[in-house]
Amino acid sequence: MISLTAFTWYAVYNMTSTDCLQSLGWRHFFQSQLDADCSWLPARVLGVHRNRIDVAHAEGQLTIALSGKSAELSITVGDWVLVDPAGPQVRSRLERFGVFQRKSAGTGGELQLIAANVDNLFIVTSANRDFNVARLERYLAIAHEAGAFPVLVITKTDTVETVDEFLSAAARLSPGLLVEALDARDPDAVEVLRRWCESGQSVALLGSSGVGKSTLINTLARAAQQTRTVREDDQRGRHTTTSRSMHRMPNGGWLIDTPGMRELQLVDVGDALDAVFDDVADHAGRCRFSDCAHESEPGCAVVQAIEDGVLDPARLRRYKKLQNEDRRNSESLAERRSRDKHLGKLYKSILSGKRQEKEISK
Repeated sequence: MISLTAFTWYAVYNMTSTDCLQSLGWRHFFQSQLDADCSWLPARVLGVHRNRIDVAHAEGQLTIALSGKSAELSITVGDWVLVDPAGPQVRSRLERFGVFQRKSAGTGGELQLIAANVDNLFIVTSANRDFNVARLERYLAIAHEAGAFPVLVITKTDTVETVDEFLSAAARLSPGLLVEALDARDPDAVEVLRRWCESGQSVALLGSSGVGKSTLINTLARAAQQTRTVREDDQRGRHTTTSRSMHRMPNGGWLIDTPGMRELQLVDVGDALDAVFDDVADHAGRCRFSDCAHESEPGCAVVQAIEDGVLDPARLRRYKKLQNEDRRNSESLAERRSRDKHLGKLYKSILSGKRQEKEISK
């Protein structure tokens, strides 16, 4: 059986140079960024490693080391870069039409890029305890912010008698959300997803470990990628994919696989949250005060909707939680350090005042 990597390069080499760029996802948005006399090669980033990237261009593929200025370009899978083949080296990165990103784990607040220039997003969950409404709302916010069309894919339908409860919960996530429930191992069942994987289209998969992303890629790409079983005690998966990469499918589309992510801290998705929670945002727009906190303010249309049974209070709580998280994570590192420094001085001032009070009382 041919590996995904070998399949990818075989497919690229067997395209004509005229069709290759378009098949890789090239479009007018990127073409308009090139100078008329540009002599560098436009190339799509198919794989990102610690200090190198794999790219495909109209004449084949290259592996390029990242160092110096190229290491500062914040390149991620799906990016378009301009390459000097003489090096080879990356000269610049083209502007993106969208990017998936999250706050990195830890307290530093840095951003972690997941994938760029994605047309469609398969949000993959499974028909078991992995199905989590709050987590799926986070994925939807990321999709809206990146300008990608979201499709919720519920896998492992063969493990349950009915998927009705999962479909019902999915229908309440967002109006018009497309949902497909299937067995990721079944080629016939997976065919329903191919309309979002046409030639030149880029599709990313996001989901926790063990939900069947690698299995879904295997079936869609008709190629083998390592998969691992889910732990029976908690139905949670092990990490199969440890790096981000793009895989070409037989019909010309591209799949972007990402490592399973349980923690997904949102950043810079304020408008996207209003799109995901449009029912809450719609009521909020009718509140008497524009800065209404939707708690006990007079004329709060959100509180009234909850009292009338029109709006789920749990959904409001999740909306406010994600708003606060996004606001906190969207602060620049300098702003956060400045705020923490100010709080530190205030704390020391309070402690100093308490010590003085003790001295006076003696």
